[in-house]
Amino acid sequence: MSDSDIVKRNVIETVTEEELDQLLANKSASVYCGYETSGRVHIGHMVTATKLLDLQNAGLTVKILFADVHTGLNRKGAGDWIEKMVDYWRHCFVALGLDKAEYVSGSDFQFKKEYIEDVLKLAQDTTMNRALRSMQEVARDIENAHVSQVIYPLMQIVDIKALGVDIAYGGLEQRKIHMLARELLPSIGYKKPVCLHTPLICSLKGPECKMSSSKPETIIAVDEDSKSIKAKVKAAYCPPEAENNPVLDACRLIVMPKTGCLKVVRPEKYGGNVEYTRFEELKNDYITKKLHPADLKASVANSLSEVLESVRDYMSENKVEFP
Repeated sequence: MSDSDIVKRNVIETVTEEELDQLLANKSASVYCGYETSGRVHIGHMVTATKLLDLQNAGLTVKILFADVHTGLNRKGAGDWIEKMVDYWRHCFVALGLDKAEYVSGSDFQFKKEYIEDVLKLAQDTTMNRALRSMQEVARDIENAHVSQVIYPLMQIVDIKALGVDIAYGGLEQRKIHMLARELLPSIGYKKPVCLHTPLICSLKGPECKMSSSKPETIIAVDEDSKSIKAKVKAAYCPPEAENNPVLDACRLIVMPKTGCLKVVRPEKYGGNVEYTRFEELKNDYITKKLHPADLKASVANSLSEVLESVRDYMSENKVEFP
């Protein structure tokens, strides 16, 4: 697989393809992804961590922003607790394999004079409605938004300039902020970033319930024990189709990129053992009922537990606990 193929694997939107190809040809591109440090690191975050590993393996400089200031602005924590969470998140991402990434906290640079001046300049150029629209998929309680939650996207845009990156990457919920960034950054003397977006994993409880660290039944934490992982996958929502199917999503976006295959072990009377190296083949067998949901769940649970074994070992060896 070429570096370009690795970069684009499981990416559902690139803005723009031509600009990305130019960056990859130069062999010196940098990319960042930002995270609010609120709650446990879970498989939803692992989708982006897995893609960041792809980007790291393709030779890009990877910067990970732990958005501690943003976490407070979005009303998801405060003070010493956020600081402890930043340390916990850093350990989780190193354990996931991102040991070559550059880790930065927002508070390291977001109170500098030039940064604040850029945020205020963008505030003059952005309507309240536009700022609120950009936060629709990100903000907590957007119907009763606080002023801090309107400042939030402007800071996220200035982060791109402050970090000096070529590519802004995130889940699809970041799209509106990224598109605003492409529009506004030239006004403060910075280029339009290339934007990469990957899908979001559906909640383990189905599309009607958002995946959230505050609802443990909807997530699998990256440091969760094997028994719990298997129990949660066994109980997970798994419709007969591929859309909004968290078990298939976990296979496509985490297991197969990490392991290259999914091994299904089953009795001969049910089709015998099979190893899938192409997700499309697995998906087709599932929706045509050649692969039973119970077999899919068992296989994904086993593989996911194996993938996360190194995280559990790292956390145990380094005595890292959730704050």
